[in-house]
Formats: sequence, structure tokens, C-alpha cells
Amino acid sequence: MEQTDRIIAGAEELFLTAGIKSVTMDDIARHLGMSKKTIYQFFKDKNELVSGLVKRKLQEDEDRICGIVAQSGNVIEEMINMMKCSEEIFSRINPIVIHDMQKYHPEAWGMFQNFKADFLVKILEELLIKGKEQGYIRHELDVSIIARMRVSQVEMGFNTRIFPVTEFNTWKVQFQFLEHFCFGVCTLKGYKLLDEYRSTLDK
Repeated sequence: MEQTDRIIAGAEELFLTAGIKSVTMDDIARHLGMSKKTIYQFFKDKNELVSGLVKRKLQEDEDRICGIVAQSGNVIEEMINMMKCSEEIFSRINPIVIHDMQKYHPEAWGMFQNFKADFLVKILEELLIKGKEQGYIRHELDVSIIARMRVSQVEMGFNTRIFPVTEFNTWKVQFQFLEHFCFGVCTLKGYKLLDEYRSTLDK
């Protein structure tokens, strides 16, 4: 593993556990068993390290989502596979990371916002259009509105003022939103197939 990859991976482990704000460069150096000077050879400060981590994770998520789209036989299977992929992503995200990134790391937050506005909305619009053609998604839906609504739902699920971490499990919140979205956009034909897929998944 290259030093850059090792530093980013080590920082991610600490951020996911404790949030970004409370983790120092000294903490990351100790965690990795290397000097802080070595880290500064690759990242000038914590802000640049956070941006590097976010850029990498967004690229991984984009590649994973594109893989799901390419491998799924129909829109309903695509939605089920997105559910499984989302569970893996959301179950390991600490909501404090989202809060800290928004408040203290505007460059990284901007990358996250652009990813949602550009890639995620586009993918969802394409999924909904394809689903209409396959007869699984309701024809009367305005895909540009529904895609933006879905992306905003994800962000809202991480809002600790609405869903305090002491009361709500982040993945359960996101799964409820996702399931509500999936069943809400389907035709009866799509609903039945989605329910069949989900029943198989539950077993």
C-alpha cells in the first residue's frame, strides 16, 4: 500500500469512530505508527487530508454504483442492489463526520455536494426514465423532482438535529427512507416485483 493510501485509510478509521474535528494530525500519526512530518510530506494540513479522503470515497461510490447499474437485469433489481450497497455504506458512516465536514471543511463538503448534484441526481433520473420504459416506474412522475427529493432525503437522514444519534440508528433511518422511495415510485407491476426481490433478500 502506498503511503498516501495508508494515511487516508488510517485517517478514515479514526474519523469514522470519533468524527473529524476531535481527531488531530498527531492522533493520525500515532495510529499509523509514523511521524507527523511524514504525513505532511503528502498532505499540507488536515483539511487537505479530509479532501483527499472524500475525493477517494466518492470515486469508490461512483464506481460501485456504475457497476450495479451495469450488472442489474432490470430497474427493480437495480433498486434492490442499491439497497444492499447503501446498507454497507450507511452502516459505517458516523453522522458526526457529515456534521464536521459541513462545518469545518467547506472544500470537502463542496465536493460532496457536487457529487450529489451532478452524479447521483443524474443516475437517479436515468434509473427512473428506464423504469418508466420497462413499466415498473409510474409514468406521471417528474424524474428531475423525484431524483432531487431522494438525494435530499439522504442528507436529511444524517441531520443529527432531526435524528439524534442517541435515539436513532443511522442505517435504519436511511433504510426507511430508501424503502419508502422505492415503493413510492413503482407501478403495481414494479411493486410486486420489488416485494418478491425483497422477500428473497430477507430470507
